[in-house]
Amino acid sequence: MHVFPGLALARSAQGYSRLGPDFLTELSPEPVPGPHWVAHSEPCADLLGLAADWRSPEALALLSGNGGGAGNGIGWASVYSGHQFGVWAGQLGDGRALHIGEIENKGQRFELQLKGAGRTPYSRMGDGRAVLRSSIREFLCSEAMAALGIPTTRALCITGSSLRVRREDVETGAIVTRVAPSFLRFGHFEHFAHHGLLPQLQQLFEHVLDQHAPECRDAAVPAAALLERISRQTASLMADWQAVGFMHGVMNTDNMSMLGLTLDYGPFGFMDGFDPGHVCNHSDHQGRYAYARQPNVAFWNLHALAQALIPLVPGAPETASEPLLAALESYREAFPAEMLGRLRAKLGLVSSLPQDRELADDWLKLMAAHHTDYTIAWRRLGSFDSSAGASNEAMRDLFVDREAFDAWAQRYRARLQAEASSDVERRKRMTAVNPAVVLRNHLAEGAIRLAREGDFTEIERLLKVLQRPFDEPVLASDAGFPPDWAAQLEVSCSS
Repeated sequence: MHVFPGLALARSAQGYSRLGPDFLTELSPEPVPGPHWVAHSEPCADLLGLAADWRSPEALALLSGNGGGAGNGIGWASVYSGHQFGVWAGQLGDGRALHIGEIENKGQRFELQLKGAGRTPYSRMGDGRAVLRSSIREFLCSEAMAALGIPTTRALCITGSSLRVRREDVETGAIVTRVAPSFLRFGHFEHFAHHGLLPQLQQLFEHVLDQHAPECRDAAVPAAALLERISRQTASLMADWQAVGFMHGVMNTDNMSMLGLTLDYGPFGFMDGFDPGHVCNHSDHQGRYAYARQPNVAFWNLHALAQALIPLVPGAPETASEPLLAALESYREAFPAEMLGRLRAKLGLVSSLPQDRELADDWLKLMAAHHTDYTIAWRRLGSFDSSAGASNEAMRDLFVDREAFDAWAQRYRARLQAEASSDVERRKRMTAVNPAVVLRNHLAEGAIRLAREGDFTEIERLLKVLQRPFDEPVLASDAGFPPDWAAQLEVSCSS
């Protein structure tokens, strides 16, 4: 156990680390020179129940990878496999992430993981490090997604150092402390199934049932019950992503959470001008992970998980897939319903009518045809005046073809009247689900540029704004249209 002022870490007897050497490798982080605090999240610290003085020199050393000597086994990296861009990639694993222990608070247990703490046996050709640029993006987006109410891993802090790390250029190294109830991925199951390690697959399955899905144990086919559970969680998560215009960028099976969390923030992006075919990852040359394809990719990934679960289904191998295929149908049922529910809420509707799907789809088609700013359009729609003859100029100004907007607005007005909607109450509902601020690339870039000069104040300021995404920000530019130079920003797998 590591016990420092305000920060106590231990290994739980129920945690992943108890599974043994077939599942992980114990090792220490690689120390870094000149560690220093870059940023921290108070909401995440509160989630962990940390004391006000948790940011001690000892905690800085621990969370920078300098908290223990070589060979003392204070951390561990797990092994997994997976499909990357639809192709089997073989053995992968925590190549630049190191678990350092767990914290219990109010009956919940959280794992802490250092991202960028050095090489592990699973680093392949990588250096196991993360750079300041990507660490800032992951830190801010983890906390921004939590504030949006979207299931996600969390980020406690960033620590920086004078370590130099080579990517496209030489950059400064940094470490993000990531937090989650579990970092288990689809790829953990794929690893043991693919290599025919059936006792280990069963052991992993029992661990997940015990710690995360005890209700599945008494089901007729526990593996199918678990698959249905994660299928429904993933369907809900995909609806959350699509609703706010979020693009993950690398939806490989090893980046899919067994708990339905947003996991691994690399070349992510939030939509500016709405384009369903937009690809946020510059490395995704085939556009596999484009915005509109994310729900289908999630279903493909669930199929890969189902394949890995087949050995856990009792009975003849030729019939083992049947209950798993039936469980997958829950995704096909849940996602359209979840998505329509999100769209109804974003439109401010409180009742359900058959024409709602077409109304929502036509709104999205209208935005796509005019490349309308996704976040701003939804936010402004909350101020729509449903009274007869209202001009709604602020909305009309977003569209080149104003008559096309007027035609849709007439249908929207009629739909609001059909449920006797009050504009005042509807605006309150819409303001609560349509954010004013999301982490657009240019906002993150502004914080990154200052941080590279040693000024971390913009990270702190932007974090506070992102923690209240539904409030109008003090700086109007935080919720404004992206500057022209933002179109030149690119993020890739190195991000």
